Amino acid sequence: MGILSKIKEKIFGKKAEEPVVNNTNYADASLNTPEVIVPEPVLEEADVEAILEAAVAAKGIKLNWRESIVDLMKALDLDSSLSARKELAADLNYTGNAADGSAEKNIWLHKALMKTLAENGGKIPAELLS
Repeated sequence: MGILSKIKEKIFGKKAEEPVVNNTNYADASLNTPEVIVPEPVLEEADVEAILEAAVAAKGIKLNWRESIVDLMKALDLDSSLSARKELAADLNYTGNAADGSAEKNIWLHKALMKTLAENGGKIPAELLS
């Protein structure tokens, strides 16, 4: 499971469904290849701001999830290391040339994540989408 999937699971509370393998036996043996069916996960609308505010409150430490991808990941009890952020960049199809761990790339990751969560049913404050 990629970092993006883990974030979605924390926000939306649903795991992506496992692929279903259909092993129908046909009289013609050449047709007996397994068919893999991957259902689309059904995500319900989630108030991302409220979820993250509650997560930060539960931590009891100051985390600036509104601006920092590292703090956002920490609030969700996820690995926020450089390697985890590299994986998130790959999950979000980062194509820029900013150095790994740079402020520029971290800002891009945060904005791209907010946009992705909004596209998947997350209610995001407007100021975080601009």
